[in-house]
Amino acid sequence: MKIESRHVDIDGLYVHHLVGGEGSPLVLLHSDGDSAASSCWVLPALARKHRVYAPDLPGFGGSSNPDADYSPTRFATFLTAFLNTLRLERATLIGNSLGGRIALHSALSDPGRVAALVLVDSAGLGREVSPALRLLTLLGVGDVAITWSKTAFGASQRAWSRAALLFASYDRIPTEWLREQYRLAQLPGFLEATLASLREVLELDGQREPLLNQMHRLTMPVLIIWGTEDLVVPVHQARAARSRLGNGTLALIPNCEHMPQVERPQEFVAALDKFLDAYQI
Repeated sequence: MKIESRHVDIDGLYVHHLVGGEGSPLVLLHSDGDSAASSCWVLPALARKHRVYAPDLPGFGGSSNPDADYSPTRFATFLTAFLNTLRLERATLIGNSLGGRIALHSALSDPGRVAALVLVDSAGLGREVSPALRLLTLLGVGDVAITWSKTAFGASQRAWSRAALLFASYDRIPTEWLREQYRLAQLPGFLEATLASLREVLELDGQREPLLNQMHRLTMPVLIIWGTEDLVVPVHQARAARSRLGNGTLALIPNCEHMPQVERPQEFVAALDKFLDAYQI
C-alpha cells in the first residue's frame, strides 16, 4: 500500500505528514526526539484497511513551530487543528510515548473526537521514568548534550545511545531508523524542540502531572500496547492503567522495549488489528 508524504498549512504552521489507504481514520503520533518516520514499519499494513495519518509534531521532522511552545496543551491544540484541517470528525488516536501523552490528553478533553484510543508505551500515566531522561531536565545538562549531538560524531553517538535505551535487541534496530535519527539531529531546531518538550513533561523526580487516576473517565475503547522490557516507562504502568479502565485491552509484546511499532511491527499490527476488528473500527 502506497504511503505518501504531504504538507498542509494549519494557521501558518507548516505541517508534514504521511498518509495512505482508505477506510476509518487512524492518526499515529510519534515520541519525543523522533518523527512520523517511526511509523513507517506499520503504516503500509495498517493502510490495507484504514486511512492512516502520521504527522510530524510541531518543531519535529518536517513541521515548523514558530511559537516554540512544547507544552502538552499546545500539542493537544495542534492535534485538534490537524483533525479539523483534514476534516476528520472522529479518528482513532495511536500514540507512542510522548504521542501517547498527547492522545490521552485529547481523549480526556475532547472525547467526542476520539473513536478509540491506543497507548503505546505511553508517557503521562505514572511518575516513574528512565533516569537517563530525568537527568536531561537539569539546567545545563541537556544543553550540553544538544551542542555535542549537533556534531557528526555526536549525532551518531546520540542515535546509538537512543537505540540502546529503546530497543531490547540490537539485531532488531533498523538501519533506516538509525539513519533517520542521525538526520534529525542535524535539523535546525530539532534537538531544542526535543529538550523543550521533554522538560515540559518531566522533572528530576519523574513525570509531571500523571494522568493515571483519570483513566476511569475514558468511555471509548482503549488498547494499551507495551513492550515488556521497556526501560523508559516500566510495564507495571501499563497494567495499572488497564486496571482503571472499564473498556480496555492490554497487549504485552515480549522481548521488546519502548518502540514496538519499530522493533516488533508484525506483533504490533496483529494486536492493533485484533482490537480494531473487535470494535468494528
